[in-house]
Amino acid sequence: MTLAKLRVGRPTDRLPALLRFYCEGLGLAKLTDFTAHNGFDGVMLGHPQAPYHLEFTHQPGHTVGRAPTADNLLVFYLPDAAEWQAAVRRMAAAGFAPVPAYNSYWDQRGCTFEDPDGYRVVLQQAEWNL
Repeated sequence: MTLAKLRVGRPTDRLPALLRFYCEGLGLAKLTDFTAHNGFDGVMLGHPQAPYHLEFTHQPGHTVGRAPTADNLLVFYLPDAAEWQAAVRRMAAAGFAPVPAYNSYWDQRGCTFEDPDGYRVVLQQAEWNL
């Protein structure tokens, strides 16, 4: 069985600010980018061997606004305590401060950060056991 790969796509009004948050802060790599492709500029971020990536697009002249709620989340599970601490420190070094989670569950073993569009990213110090 071939496993699916996941792309999470989202429009933004703040493409350069998101690059700083997700690359400098979270440590994702820019996998590719495009300009004026069918009227959109964009970037895909992730890790080259990971089965997922994030795509952020911007359509010049079109406003998309901020996140609809404080509970719109991406959660990254980092079970190794040292890796989790390094990820939280990298966010701080890039100038991003943690915010209280909307759902207090995420504050028990995680650290939540808000991106420039108001979407939240949780760095969860736990295994993903499903």
